[in-house]
Order: sequence, then structure tokens, then C-alpha cells
Amino acid sequence: MDILPHNEKAAATWGSGGAQYDKVSETIADSIDHMLDRLDIRPGERVLDLATGTGWTARRLAQKGARVTGVDLGAGVIEAARSLAAASGLKIDFEVGDAEATSLPAGAFDAVTSTCGVMFAARPDAVARELARLVRPGGRIGLTTWPPTGTIAQMFQMMRPYMPPPPSPAPPSPFEWGREEKVRELLGADFDLAFETGTTVLRMPSGEHVWKVFSEGYGPTKTLHRTTERRDELRRDFIAFHDAHRTPLGVAMPRDYLVVIGTRR
Repeated sequence: MDILPHNEKAAATWGSGGAQYDKVSETIADSIDHMLDRLDIRPGERVLDLATGTGWTARRLAQKGARVTGVDLGAGVIEAARSLAAASGLKIDFEVGDAEATSLPAGAFDAVTSTCGVMFAARPDAVARELARLVRPGGRIGLTTWPPTGTIAQMFQMMRPYMPPPPSPAPPSPFEWGREEKVRELLGADFDLAFETGTTVLRMPSGEHVWKVFSEGYGPTKTLHRTTERRDELRRDFIAFHDAHRTPLGVAMPRDYLVVIGTRR
């Protein structure tokens, strides 16, 4: 599968975390299981995990007995996903591909999942069309997304001064996927939708520890640290942002999310 030209930079960014990205996925494992519990995967179902990263969700699907394909635009995380699945004794078909146009067969899947993944695609309308194309009639989608009012959106706002200026016109905010109204606008014509909110808590010893995990494994933070001329300031602000959520035992930062379950009409 090919990466669309306008997504090549994003592919390099998200792929840069490699195997270390799995440590980031681990911090939201409970939110992933929340969505999977509501999706109610049955053994033998054909499931696609889009924007799979290092395959945390794909591995959980395989452990439930699904026949799993995982797709991500980042070659670095897909390579890691293959290794991690093999180490767990799981058979999963991982491929590099673009969530806006996968080239996978129409109606080939009983379910498609994406956990804080496709929300970052540059063209939400294209992703919505692809989700509808890939799921068989009566099949399901399961998504988790970050809302525009939550601490993950605030983390990106904290990093924004260190980012290059956005193109004009600026792409839509990925955090719009965290609003029910926007998801209904994108997917409501093809899916019967239901929503539930949840909160996952980032628990680490310190802001310094969070910085180490994210600067090594989270593509946007790692890439920004590598490219900005203000590395020390970025590190300082990132640590301070997370240390604002300190308890006597360490960082405990709540991160609200939205679960979306849809049934294909």
C-alpha cells in the first residue's frame, strides 16, 4: 500500500517512535480495553486496526481470537509491531498503508478499530469514507478519540509554540474527532452511532519520566525535539506541564476520551 504524498511527512513523524511507541500505548491500555469491551469482538471475526502504531490494540484483538490486520503509515512502528506480535506468539498481518486510502478490499472486515489513531489523519472526510468502505453491512467500528477540552489537547497546545507555522489553510484539528457532533457529521450517514466517555490516568514517577517516554517514543514529541532550535525550553515546558499534575506519589494526569461504537447500515 502506498502513502499519499500529502501524508509522507506525517508518516515519518509517527513512524519515528519505533518500538518505544509501545510504552506510550501502554499508558492508555485501559481506554483501549474499554472500547474493545463495548465492541464485543467474537472469535474468528476479521478485524482491521487502522493507525495501529506498534499494534497494542491489534494484539489485544488477536488475543480475543480475531483474525487481525494492522495498518499504519509509519514504517518504523509497523516494523516494531511485527516484532512485538511475533514475540507474543500472535499471528497478525501488519502492513504500511494510509488510513485515507488503504487499497484493502471493500467490505472485507467485520469490524474496524482505531485507538487515538485516525483522528490525526489530515483529511477526516477521506478517513470517514474509508471506514464506511471497509466495513461489511452490519459490521462495526470502534474508536477512541481525545476531546478538544482534554489534557492531551492541552499538551499539544503547550508544544505548539515550538512547532513550525501551520500551512494555510490550516488542516482541521484532530481533536474535533473527540466531539460527538463532529463524529456524527463524519460517520452518521453510514453508521448507527453510540458514544461513551471515559478517563484514563497517566501515572508516572515525575514529569521528567514522562518526558523520557514521550521524547523517545511519541512521534510528534520526538520529532519536535529533534527539529526545534529551542530543545531545552521545550523539555522544560513539557516537564512542567506534567508536573502540574503531581501527587505525593508522582504524576497522575487524567486524560478524558470518547468511545465511539458504530454499526454499518
